[in-house]
Amino acid sequence: MKSGLELAREHRLMPIEAIAERLGLLPEEVEPCGRFKTKVSLLVLDRPKDVPDAKRVCVTGITATKAGAGNTTTLVRPTQGLGAIGKNPVACLRKPSVGPVFGDKGETAGGDLSQAVRVEELNLHFTGDIHVIGAANNLLAAMIDASDSARRSPRNRRVARLWWQALDTNGRALRKVTVGPLGRAHGYARNTGLDITAASEVMRVVAVARDLHDLRDRLSAITAACSRDANRSRPGSSGPARGITVLLTDALRPNLVQTLEGQPVLIHCGPLASMDHRNNSLVADLVAMKLGDDAVTESGFGSDLGMEKLFSIVCRYGGLIPSPAVLVVTGGAPKHDRGVAADQHVERSAHRYAIELGMARARRHLTIIKTFGVPAFVAVNRRPTDTPPPDHIAFLDTFQGRGTGVMTTISCWRSGP
Repeated sequence: MKSGLELAREHRLMPIEAIAERLGLLPEEVEPCGRFKTKVSLLVLDRPKDVPDAKRVCVTGITATKAGAGNTTTLVRPTQGLGAIGKNPVACLRKPSVGPVFGDKGETAGGDLSQAVRVEELNLHFTGDIHVIGAANNLLAAMIDASDSARRSPRNRRVARLWWQALDTNGRALRKVTVGPLGRAHGYARNTGLDITAASEVMRVVAVARDLHDLRDRLSAITAACSRDANRSRPGSSGPARGITVLLTDALRPNLVQTLEGQPVLIHCGPLASMDHRNNSLVADLVAMKLGDDAVTESGFGSDLGMEKLFSIVCRYGGLIPSPAVLVVTGGAPKHDRGVAADQHVERSAHRYAIELGMARARRHLTIIKTFGVPAFVAVNRRPTDTPPPDHIAFLDTFQGRGTGVMTTISCWRSGP
């Protein structure tokens, strides 16, 4: 079985200028960063508003297992299918962090023949947005530390949690550290730590900002430090906030790439799931809705985490109205909840029984989707490692006659070229 990277390298990709032109972007609205990726100017958002915005489709999943659910793969698959029938879809994805890619997480741009490319660039430095966001976060930390160290009186020193610096790799030993033990010339001794860049406050701000003015206003309002008497220190609209905004000018613009079949994909920002809203940037959604017929976006993890944050945070800040939600269910996830591994050799009746019991969790996720009043679709992600293959009848039976109002589609994960 070939890996996703090997399959991607066998495909001949279109120049990114051709993707941008087919999407309707003007030459002055793109800035190529190589042959297969480009920055998209926010001037797109100033186009006449008489053209209705595209529908916004959210792809989410049930509670994922260690094997994952295949949300990104399922997002790319309908995007390519819409393009094949003559539609103009635009997919929106988060930029993965560098650190987790080298662990068990693996590729985060889809899989097999349903992926955004080039995968090796997406999973690594890409256009450098995450590094710029980390540099902006550390610049603010340095400013706050310099200002705090300049105060001669220990009584005036801020002893609450100062602004932490950020790093885009997993540094568990650096989460809690003691700095400044060598005297005032090197700062004063205190406990601090490093955040992963995806969990930094600057990442959160960039992910929900609409333009540079909004970005500066949000940066000026964040709390960077707190004194002993609970007085909060903020960057303000001038000074630190202005300099950090200038540093983030290019990072605020979304990045355009393509799928293996040539459909456009906007990849921008990567806020951490457990602490932030776990969706791509707001400007990427706005650009996709302005240019395409359908904007397909992914909310990571389950509907109880990424999707709820999408509807409650991103849609509220951006004034967006969500359309259908796609719930991704793998053959192994329901069985995993009942203690049966996806590749475990047991009787077929035992597999079916485990699926029927485990799908109670999927029905709970569908209930969450229904509370937001949007239509729901179920995509069963079949994998070649499922032994035996998922019993489709068992999947269908769990949704029929239960008042869910759900249409079920079966999609297959190709096992080879």
